[in-house]
Amino acid sequence: MAWKISCLMRTCRFLLLVILCLPCEVTSSVLTVNDKTENYILDTWLGSQESLKCAVKNHTREEELLWYRGQGTVDLKSGNKINSSSVCVSSISENDHGTTFTCKLQRDQSVSISVLLNVFFPPLLSGDDLKTVEEGSDVKLVCNVKSNPQAQMMWYKNSTILNLEQNHRVEQTSESLQLSITKVKKSDNGTYSCIANSSLQMETKDFHLIVKDKAVAIPIEPIIAACVVVFLTLCFGLIARRKSIMQV
Repeated sequence: MAWKISCLMRTCRFLLLVILCLPCEVTSSVLTVNDKTENYILDTWLGSQESLKCAVKNHTREEELLWYRGQGTVDLKSGNKINSSSVCVSSISENDHGTTFTCKLQRDQSVSISVLLNVFFPPLLSGDDLKTVEEGSDVKLVCNVKSNPQAQMMWYKNSTILNLEQNHRVEQTSESLQLSITKVKKSDNGTYSCIANSSLQMETKDFHLIVKDKAVAIPIEPIIAACVVVFLTLCFGLIARRKSIMQV
């Protein structure tokens, strides 16, 4: 009986040792990117190039690595996967701002490390820069902006700060500056400038508003009624004189 208990205890100790060692092999490996052991933000600039090197530390065997850009995988050459792997981000643009690159262990993808690109760039402005409207109608000028750091925005009119009137309304978000004008008047005609000023640079975009005279509305219904009356009059006249017309 004592022998059976002893065997059972040895078996339990062995199983416990196996259970403790299994996760140890998986979690002992540590990933670094550019020698950093934790997720971090990489400051960079428009048009520059960045190299990200992922390496496995404390590994006990050959480890295959994976790279992700956002949710999509990055294609790696066969010689750029085992124990260390590098990706190069060249000609960085404003569209790369906020992009995350993540390196993972192929064997256990819960082991990972990420790098967030923080791309600095001056204000980039866009929008429909010519509006032609009739007097009395409504119009909206939309100045789209991309900038990091965020830019301060304002409207100018004919090179001076826009004096907001009752029919003017300005709305600003992190991505646009909008000017809404209701019941446009002739005095609203002119060039409106969208000014974006960041710590890097100031940019300007002009929007031209042309206010036309209000078109004179033609009374369609009275004209149609008059045509009907004339037509019926001619018809009745022809009917009344049909005998004389036939004789001729």
